[in-house]
Amino acid sequence: MNPYNFCKLCPRNCGVNRTAGEIGFCGETVAVRVGAALIHCGEEPPLVGAGGSGTIFISGCNLGCAFCQNYQISQGEKGSPALGREVTADEFAGICAALRDKGAENINIVTGSHAIPGIAEGLATAKKAGVLLPVLWNSSGYESTGALELLKEHVDIYLPDLKTLDSEIAARYFNAPDYPQTAAAAITKMMNITNSTEKVIIRHLILPGYLDSTYSVLRWFADNAKGRAMLSLMTQYTPIPNRERPMPKSYLKEEEYDTVMGWLEEFEIEDGFCQELVTGNEWLPDFRRQNPFSSELSVPVWHYSRQ
Repeated sequence: MNPYNFCKLCPRNCGVNRTAGEIGFCGETVAVRVGAALIHCGEEPPLVGAGGSGTIFISGCNLGCAFCQNYQISQGEKGSPALGREVTADEFAGICAALRDKGAENINIVTGSHAIPGIAEGLATAKKAGVLLPVLWNSSGYESTGALELLKEHVDIYLPDLKTLDSEIAARYFNAPDYPQTAAAAITKMMNITNSTEKVIIRHLILPGYLDSTYSVLRWFADNAKGRAMLSLMTQYTPIPNRERPMPKSYLKEEEYDTVMGWLEEFEIEDGFCQELVTGNEWLPDFRRQNPFSSELSVPVWHYSRQ
């Protein structure tokens, strides 16, 4: 049975017929749409290497974070659909090949949980065409364990978020009160699939004013993932200008950062990465541009506006 016919690919369980053009929570039909593809140097150091990460930004999203930095392609703005262009499996493979030819160290799929069957087909087509780079699955963590089974033959490294384990925060800011248990189960599945510390990197963005949430995530990591995955702590929280949804209005404070660093020692978490404290919104992406990021951070390879 085509999983798009009565779509329950993600935890939303919308049940719509995307093959017939119906749209679920993710905002997408059966087509895989891409917003941009570029050589990206903003990922964790081992993923960037010498050539950069070959990043493909998938349009649409099954979560809906209030402060999503990629909202132009994940959610759209002011009632308009998310930016992006439909690609066939062959075109997707062509994007992968173009990234390889530009020197990419890997193929990094960003926020594709709602389009797993189509992405899997595109990755299989790319492999048949000779694109043999490692594949990274860069996701919100809000995905079903069953859908992850469809990916395991195509993905080498998993980069899930663990945004929060607080259902109230998950409902307020991430549009999914069931996020905590769903993401924990999905990440556990990823660790079971890979059985390798170096093949799962769990990311956590520290929210200003919500350090208790971070403490719970670190405790979960220490109890469930230490020795099975690496941790990547992110300090780049940025309030998104001109967005109507409620969100924390400040950047992370230095004293909050220092507190979290102390918790890393408390839980004896050593394997992973931690951003330096950064503030400002100059580096926020704008996907209407050919290069959504600064030229120091990325090199454009493909854009939805180019035919």
